[in-house]
Amino acid sequence: MASIYFTGTYPPIMCGIATYTNYLTRESPPGQWGALSFDLEKYGAPLTNGPASATEPVWYGIAGHRDFCASDILTGLTELRAYRSDSVLWFQHETAIWANPRKFVAMLKWLDMPKVVSFHTLHFQSSETPSGLCGYQYDLLQNLLPYVDAITVFSYGVYWAVISAFPEYCTKVYVIKHGIHSYPAICSLSREEAKEKLYDFLMCESGLDTEAKEVLRQQQIFSDPDTVILGQTGFLCPLKQSESLYIVRENLQRMLPHKRIVAVRIGSAREKSHTAYAKHLRSEFNDPNAFLLDTWLPDSVLPLAQRAFDINFYWPADCTQSGILAHALGAGAIIAGRDMEGVGETLRGAGEIVDTDIDRLTMKIRDVILNPELARQIEMQVSDYASEFSWKNQASRHYKLAETIIAGVQVREKACEPPETDPLVALVTGSSNVEISADPVAFKQLLHNIQNKKKSGNVARIHSTRKGPRGVI
Repeated sequence: MASIYFTGTYPPIMCGIATYTNYLTRESPPGQWGALSFDLEKYGAPLTNGPASATEPVWYGIAGHRDFCASDILTGLTELRAYRSDSVLWFQHETAIWANPRKFVAMLKWLDMPKVVSFHTLHFQSSETPSGLCGYQYDLLQNLLPYVDAITVFSYGVYWAVISAFPEYCTKVYVIKHGIHSYPAICSLSREEAKEKLYDFLMCESGLDTEAKEVLRQQQIFSDPDTVILGQTGFLCPLKQSESLYIVRENLQRMLPHKRIVAVRIGSAREKSHTAYAKHLRSEFNDPNAFLLDTWLPDSVLPLAQRAFDINFYWPADCTQSGILAHALGAGAIIAGRDMEGVGETLRGAGEIVDTDIDRLTMKIRDVILNPELARQIEMQVSDYASEFSWKNQASRHYKLAETIIAGVQVREKACEPPETDPLVALVTGSSNVEISADPVAFKQLLHNIQNKKKSGNVARIHSTRKGPRGVI
């Protein structure tokens, strides 16, 4: 069986990609994985409270996010006693982690073993290039694709953006969706039970100041059956655009005067520079129905809070991917979010509430509040999605791809449904859930047509559709 050596940040480095990789290794076969991460003293990122694991096969020796090199990786593989003949180096890529693109490509070029790169932040709705990729992302892929065996992306929107920009490398591009957590005990809780447990945590274990606790005790927002909680969790920073949470609350309250609508934002600033943003929110939205709870939710409580909220609201400025949604979907939460980039595709695939316009999204939230049966239908679809894309299943798909690469066979699933309309029209407009034909001649002709339309300036930017190659392509 193939072994995978995940390369990038790893706990105790405080980073979303570090925890993402940790979730994969938890589901990886024992003895078939290792992790190569950065020197904890040199990397410069904050660390979690827990120490580095002494029992896991993890090597912390990559010099830094600007000073990395191929010799670092080779040293790590030697330290972990990797058998390179049946191993794959699997890089987790985000620009801040690998801050020098030219150096990153040079490192890949000189590593003479199977290599995969998972891209966490590629766009497909940018106006900078005809494909929808950002300009610097296009340049990076153009230089990188010749030196890797495969890249993986989280969404079909990114998949089509990459292969339309680089059709000559279409056999190297795979979709492996972001993993979803499993919280069966939390999913079994009613909304009322979850609210009660969250209230107990906030009052007894959260570290909230006395004033905040007293306000929660007086307002009784977690026990009043006529109160609807519009909530949000995660790091508090301007890119999350949490002010939209409070604005939507005000609009919903006007639409539903017979109910009490409250907005609850739970989270702390990750960086000192973000504390000013928190102060701005407090001063701008000083309302008895607008709560900003400055506390950090531990892993065991985060999905509980998401389950407790009647609606989880998500409207960030950049939507390529979000680990916070993986927890919410695993908790069976109802999410109202921005239909943009990879986040929009994920939410649509899970049957959640999405829209590109915040006013239309507000109307959809109102409809769910007024229709409990609609809310139950959403929760059923979320449950199916969470099961299909569990961390266990997604880890398994990583190993299937690794084995394919090691065996020297690059295969692609091209299952299709009979097209309801012209495949090219459906692809470039996003107007249909048509899948592309498995016929390789037709597939190549489709890519050729895309390129011709790009040159003529008549091709629309590619939008993602839910259907497409399933799991690992």
